[in-house]
Amino acid sequence: MKISICYEFVEGPWGGINQFLKSLKKEFINQGFFEEDIEKADILLFNGHPFGKQYFFDRILNLKQKFQDKIILYRIDGPISLYRDEDGEFDKCISMIASTFADGVIFQSNWCREQNKELFNVGSHYETVIYNAPDGTLFNQAGKKEVRGRNDSDKIKLIATSWSDNWNKGFEIYKYLDENLDFLRYEMTFVGNTPVEFKNIKHVNPVPSEELSSILREHNIYITASRNDPCSNSLIEALSCGLPSVALNDGGHPELIDSGGELFNGKEDVISKIEKVVNNYDYYKYKIPVFSIGKVAKYYYNFAYRIYKDVTNGKYKPKKLSILAKMNFYRMKFIVFKWNYKKMILSKLIVIKAKFKW
Repeated sequence: MKISICYEFVEGPWGGINQFLKSLKKEFINQGFFEEDIEKADILLFNGHPFGKQYFFDRILNLKQKFQDKIILYRIDGPISLYRDEDGEFDKCISMIASTFADGVIFQSNWCREQNKELFNVGSHYETVIYNAPDGTLFNQAGKKEVRGRNDSDKIKLIATSWSDNWNKGFEIYKYLDENLDFLRYEMTFVGNTPVEFKNIKHVNPVPSEELSSILREHNIYITASRNDPCSNSLIEALSCGLPSVALNDGGHPELIDSGGELFNGKEDVISKIEKVVNNYDYYKYKIPVFSIGKVAKYYYNFAYRIYKDVTNGKYKPKKLSILAKMNFYRMKFIVFKWNYKKMILSKLIVIKAKFKW
């Protein structure tokens, strides 16, 4: 049984989806069940957030028309509208894709599964939860620096990262830390894109994974304040580099961090939780969970094989391209067309407003 990943990969620093799928593809190849040629693959894996490009809808429809018996797996994060309030259209499309085309659905965390089901009725006859994992050849603990003691002259090094500059990625908390953290005792680095101009936190622009992993290992504790994040690749990468973490008690963070750090609720306790990790650093360090891309790839394979085996034994038939499926296809395209049109109008209004200084 062979799996093909239907995704347009981007080289260099990019979002978490791109980085994870690159690592997953690499591991599929290593384990011998990846197939680049879609026609030769038994399983087609799609990602749940491809709506920046209309081609996705045409591609999934064309593939279903051409390969009726191929099994389609759908990897889902979100709900996206909890992260970006105006993007409920995306979640509606994800629900329709899952019910119309997908034979199996992979949620990235239990929180992700529960929220998608409760808010948008997303589900499938075959479904599972599989956490993400990083490329272990890059994100590992080799050469990681140890935390300094309370009386040591060296400062304790904190770090946060984010590809997106959306405020829901935690920038209210990072701004608070920039203004209230004791920078005689701490130093903090932020790597990525940010809407905040920091005064005390060192800002580093996005860097490739190889460089990011090295930067992470130069620090002691990872901070993430992202909201409604189903399965943060950034948090997983930091934990994999041996950094005990302090994370907002929200989304999939509690599942990922386990006992390898502390959860905080907001400005009122974030600094005290950082202090707690510092004061009990060795305990948290040895409690850091392990994320293995090898095991994750095997989980994907086993889930796909369960469906493949049922198809082979006549217990399940892959979804066909029915009249309802075609109707849903055009409904989805119309939803995304409206979303793009709305975004275009809003962008033009912003430009006009800036021009006339309203």
